[in-house]
Amino acid sequence: MATIILVGSQWGDEGKGKVIDIYTEYADAVIRFQGGANAGHTIVIGDQTIILHQIPSGILHPDKLCIIGNGMVLNLETLVDEIDDLHRNGYFPDPSQLLISEEVHLVLPYHRLIDVGKEEQAGAKKIGTTGRGIGPAYEDKVSRKGIRFVDLFDEKVLREKLESNLAEKNPYLVSRLQQPPCDANEIFDAFRGLGERLKPHMANISVVLDRLVKEGKQVLFEGAQGALLDVDHGTYPYVTSSNTVAGAVCAGCGIGPTMIDGVVGVVKAYSTRVGEGPFPTEQLNETGTKLRDRGKEYGATTGRPRRCGWIDIVALKHAMRINGFTSLALTKLDVLSGIETVKIACAYKVNGREIDEFPANSGELASCEPVYEEMPGWDQDISAIRDYDALPPSAKNYIDRLQELLEVEFILVSVGYRRDETIVLENPFA
Repeated sequence: MATIILVGSQWGDEGKGKVIDIYTEYADAVIRFQGGANAGHTIVIGDQTIILHQIPSGILHPDKLCIIGNGMVLNLETLVDEIDDLHRNGYFPDPSQLLISEEVHLVLPYHRLIDVGKEEQAGAKKIGTTGRGIGPAYEDKVSRKGIRFVDLFDEKVLREKLESNLAEKNPYLVSRLQQPPCDANEIFDAFRGLGERLKPHMANISVVLDRLVKEGKQVLFEGAQGALLDVDHGTYPYVTSSNTVAGAVCAGCGIGPTMIDGVVGVVKAYSTRVGEGPFPTEQLNETGTKLRDRGKEYGATTGRPRRCGWIDIVALKHAMRINGFTSLALTKLDVLSGIETVKIACAYKVNGREIDEFPANSGELASCEPVYEEMPGWDQDISAIRDYDALPPSAKNYIDRLQELLEVEFILVSVGYRRDETIVLENPFA
């Protein structure tokens, strides 16, 4: 039996969906514990591409239990669309395969309007959100004004909460944000209907997980976004609205820390980020364009082009410390093929001094100049390689140097975007 957390170590988009999909082979249950429909995990199976926003990636495997934890904020409208899309593609035939926490907070139509309106008002100072209402939903949760999944089945509670919230939010939407007002009756009717459709999936997730662990099941916790977007430990204020780090699993699922056996960090072979905020190794040049085009670096949720740059050891060491990684998974190594010289940022220079710690001040981080170590690249197409020793010497040297700098071993190396284009070195559940 093992319980394993898998989280992103950079600014998200590290390829977690593929790694989760692979590790689900060994797991009995997969759980999302934070975030919402602003996340997008892309999995390629044969010629079929599946993009999942809220349902754990394990849903593509039959007989695997998939759980949406209370730490998420859930958009029921897009969840239904996601379920219907899975059905159309021949997946998720058994409804009992998906459980939704009764305590999960919901994203309502007014959350999305507030999100879009605030970004429009911010202009050049925008955060770069996906406009999916994630931040405003978490704001309501923290201010004790949120509507939870279980509330949909108590007409009195649901109506009182909606009317109270809209009495406050409609004037703000119209007068401050120049957005249309919301109608409480329309939302009530729509979400009561959505609730009835999804009610068979509702469960007390804490009880379910406790039972799974006691039965000796293999449990995989699936993170969204990445460590550098964590609301406490990321590049604040250019972050997401939840805790993306491994420690958030306990609060986001209702389990204790003594139930966790290991933490796998997913590391892209270079760096990317979407939206605004400091990005020390960003390459606004031919290299950045080459990485974007080769890596198909466009947001799974928004389609936005990702900002691209070299791998950043200073940022990764920060991510390792706050997550406690016990092992790493390296993705998109194939994207570096054909680049004559690859670079690793090992430190920063700021105000005439060299530092090796990740600054908390976003202004200071934005002024940091990376100190690079250069290594020879490789020309070979590595996508057909399944044996680590068969990788080009320069590719192995690159991996070895990363492991030396990070002091944690890679147990998986992805050499292509397909499920089978992977070198699995170790099973984290073994």
